[in-house]
Amino acid sequence: MRKGRNTVLLLLSLLFSMAAVAQRHEILNENIRSLQVVANKDWLALPIMELGNGVLDIHFDDLTHEYHRYSYKLEHCEADWKPTTSLFDSDYVEGFANGNTIDNVEQSLLTNTIYTHYHLSIPNEVCRPKISGNYLLTIYDDDGNDAIKVCFMVKEPFTQSMGIGLNVVTNTDATINTAHQQVEMELKYNSYNVTNPQTQIKTVLLQNKRWDNARWNAKPQYVMSDGLRWSHNANYIFWADNEYRKFEILSTDVASTGIERIRWDGADFHAYPFIALPRLNYLYDEDANGAFLIRNSNNYHINTESDYMQVHFQLSCPQPVKGDVYVNGDWTYDRFLPQYKLAYNEDSKSYQTVIPLKLGYYSYQYIVLNENGRTEIMPTEGSYYQTENTYQALVYYREQGGRTDKLVGYTSFKFKAR
Repeated sequence: MRKGRNTVLLLLSLLFSMAAVAQRHEILNENIRSLQVVANKDWLALPIMELGNGVLDIHFDDLTHEYHRYSYKLEHCEADWKPTTSLFDSDYVEGFANGNTIDNVEQSLLTNTIYTHYHLSIPNEVCRPKISGNYLLTIYDDDGNDAIKVCFMVKEPFTQSMGIGLNVVTNTDATINTAHQQVEMELKYNSYNVTNPQTQIKTVLLQNKRWDNARWNAKPQYVMSDGLRWSHNANYIFWADNEYRKFEILSTDVASTGIERIRWDGADFHAYPFIALPRLNYLYDEDANGAFLIRNSNNYHINTESDYMQVHFQLSCPQPVKGDVYVNGDWTYDRFLPQYKLAYNEDSKSYQTVIPLKLGYYSYQYIVLNENGRTEIMPTEGSYYQTENTYQALVYYREQGGRTDKLVGYTSFKFKAR
């Protein structure tokens, strides 16, 4: 058994290189900040809404008071997020798929950092998704330059969905109640006609909405006439990691949760979260698993009266680790970019960086990106089986002779150690 578990651990170290990043939001204009993509006002969840029922809100700031005319186009994508080539615009959009402008625009008020806030809702009177699946919304300027790419999903109504059951165990095929969590999953076809699940069914399993370690199309252990089941599946073993770190900045004057001090240097406001010390043991701390929420102390006019601060991240580490260290959360969009990378300071024996952020609540973790482009846990953070993680499952279906993948199943499961 020990040899078997070691084999699984070796397999895990080789699997899951960085997947294509088409499914992650992307900011392409350096003046754009604070992109928020929220479905049905649930900022803790994936941006996914039910067909014909729900609203997707897209918010972002342009760091200038000059008005820029932003337009958008909407594309349908397959389960792997490649653009659907077999459909006309009219097959998936009611209204217009391209050339629509963002008209909800407001300038910031009484802020040190000036910006213009833009807000777009989908569906709206000129653009409404007609079918389920993955969608890519591209926002571009008057010169035709792409500024933002937004990814969201539309699922079939509940009465037309497949049934998904999730469970999480800590007695895994890699370790026993130590550092991993293993997901068990069961899929019921319900009313769908599935004759060849290998080609008709596609699955994605996420941990805390992270796409960098997503598990794509894992082979099920059991194939039944009415569904599929994944049990003792090596592909569904995850490092449990640790609880996310968090802080809240509600004002430029007063330090809030997780903030040691705030200062003004004559040009910018600066916020200093408490230095992140190594975690030698598991300690429960309620967090939002990477989510963020823009807000201020008055909880009033949050989109236009919340200022920006230079946030100083510092992670104590006795010596440099192999690979690059990044801050990661929903607000970094699972993209490992230079602005989220920390540099090692020999004098303070810590990793450090400064990131400009809008007032609000932020949860985050520190992640290592190795030389092979794979993400790993930060050694000083640890990985403990008790960690409360949330897992999301997406199931896509293509009927025999069908032209595209439909999103026919979605569920979320929060693991809590008993």
